[in-house]
Amino acid sequence: MKIVIAPDSFKESLSALGVANAIEEGFKRVFPDAKYLKAPMADGGEGTVQAMVDATNGEMVTMQVTGPDGTPVTAHYGIINQHSSTAATNGSRIGSSAGTAVIEMAAASGLHFIERDRRNPMLSTSYGTGELIRDALERGIKHIILGLGGSATNDGGAGMAQALGFQLLTAQATSISHGALGLTQLAAIDCTAAHPSISECKIDVACDVDNPLCGDNGASAIFGPQKGADKNMVHELDSALSHFAQIVNQTPTLITSLDIAHHPGAGAAGGMGFGVMALLNAQLQPGVDIVINTVKLGDIISGADLLITGEGRMDSQTLSGKTPMGVLQQGLLHNVPVIAIAGCLGDGAELILEKGMKAIFPIIPSLAPLENILEDAHVNLANTAQNIAAIYKLSLSK
Repeated sequence: MKIVIAPDSFKESLSALGVANAIEEGFKRVFPDAKYLKAPMADGGEGTVQAMVDATNGEMVTMQVTGPDGTPVTAHYGIINQHSSTAATNGSRIGSSAGTAVIEMAAASGLHFIERDRRNPMLSTSYGTGELIRDALERGIKHIILGLGGSATNDGGAGMAQALGFQLLTAQATSISHGALGLTQLAAIDCTAAHPSISECKIDVACDVDNPLCGDNGASAIFGPQKGADKNMVHELDSALSHFAQIVNQTPTLITSLDIAHHPGAGAAGGMGFGVMALLNAQLQPGVDIVINTVKLGDIISGADLLITGEGRMDSQTLSGKTPMGVLQQGLLHNVPVIAIAGCLGDGAELILEKGMKAIFPIIPSLAPLENILEDAHVNLANTAQNIAAIYKLSLSK
């Protein structure tokens, strides 16, 4: 019997690998001789780097970068799918076998780095995210997966661009300041000093929102308030991003046939979606699709008898491109039955069954304080998995 376990993380409790380990533990109590394959999953948000490193036996890179408020922070990114390669004298790897870098914007420019009463998206910068990208490029990486979300910034990726050598200049030919405030000073973009490896690197961006850059449904209006913007600041932020887009359109080397300011996802992560498309020629894709394709989940589940997925909370939002739905589609494609195990269920979870999920099981056995529930996730997962395995065994005996 071949059983594949491909869950997302249970946020604030267990990593995706931790969830998979607990499910395997419970199933092994009933099916000790089954073949278990674990494929930690993610949808491009928080936990994507860890999940993909765990799924591919990759490695973590930790470094100090510029945080969203300009102070140093410790950040990390993953390198996966490395093969034999030639080592450079500085210890980096070179050549096409250098692997893929998996970067989460939140790791360097996340909202969690700034206390709530100090948040000011007019000043926060994505420079640290650019430093992570630059480090990957200097290691010879030719493929980067960048996860958007959880950012403290609303600078359209301007800080990222500056870290990669783009010169964002005022009318006096000096560098603009950090944040959206700097964008109001922007008069020209000089690309001549941009990192030379950008053009050689394929950049896939995990993006699961469809907001444009500006307007009532844009980055500033939708995401600005959670980053500390009041109504007046939202208007200022939106104007700054609009001005940025105008300057981009006036920069010959950045002009494309697509009006990317209106492209779905351009407003993701404070306009970072726009920045990576305009400046790095990146492609936006649903996060779970990127993860599934990168870890080759289809190959892993081929010939499996059962596929198990899950996430911390399953509800109607799960239908909108979350990990369990991506895994389910792979199961349906390969004719493998799929069940899900969730921390808890919310409104609309039953709709997932209509899409082909065979069953969904919550793991919370009784009412308890949230702190206890989070601490007991492994035990509850293993016990629930054991019960599911017992029922599954009964069905096989008929």
